[in-house]
Amino acid sequence: MQMIREDHPLKRLFSGLIEQAFFTDLGICSPELTDYLSNLLVSFVHVDRLQAIRDAEGRRLDQVGAMLAALDHGPVPQVEEHNRQVHRHIGDYALFWAGVYPERFAQLRRRPTYRDHVIDYVAQGKRSYAIASDLTHEDCLPPAWLLNRLSHEFETCVHGLQAVRHGWEQHDKTAWHESHELLY
Repeated sequence: MQMIREDHPLKRLFSGLIEQAFFTDLGICSPELTDYLSNLLVSFVHVDRLQAIRDAEGRRLDQVGAMLAALDHGPVPQVEEHNRQVHRHIGDYALFWAGVYPERFAQLRRRPTYRDHVIDYVAQGKRSYAIASDLTHEDCLPPAWLLNRLSHEFETCVHGLQAVRHGWEQHDKTAWHESHELLY
C-alpha cells in the first residue's frame, strides 16, 4: 500500500481537523494522540487498510467478531505479535466506526449476514487497545502507553472523531472542488 506523504492535502486536512477538535474543543493537547488519530483517518481512506485482517482462507474481515476469531490463526512463532496487531486493528476499527460513522451500525444490522450487532464496539475497542498495550514491547510502535491511553480515553476519542466529521462536513465545499490532490 502506498503511504500518504506528510504534506499531502488530505493529511493536512485531517491533522487540522483533529487538532481543532482535540486541542481546542476538548482541551486534550497530546501531539502523539492527535498524530495517531490523523494517521488512522488517512490510513482508513483505503478499504484494504480498513479491512486489513484476513481469515485463514485470505478473505478480508469486516466484522469484529470475525477478527476476534482470527486471533487463533496466527503463525505459531509470532502469535503474540499477531495478536497485538489484530487487537490494535480491532481498537482502530471500532474507534473509526463509532467515532466517524456511527450510523453504519444501523445499516449493517439490516444485513442478514451481519453478526456484530451483539458486539458493543466501544467496550470491545477499549478492551482490544488494552490487550494490545499489554502485548506491546518497549521497542514497538505505537508505544504501549499510547494504546493504553486510547483504551482509557476511548469515549473521548469517539467524541473527538465525531467533531472531526462535523468539521469536514462543514468545510467550505469549494475548497473540496479546488483541490485536485485530495485523493491520489
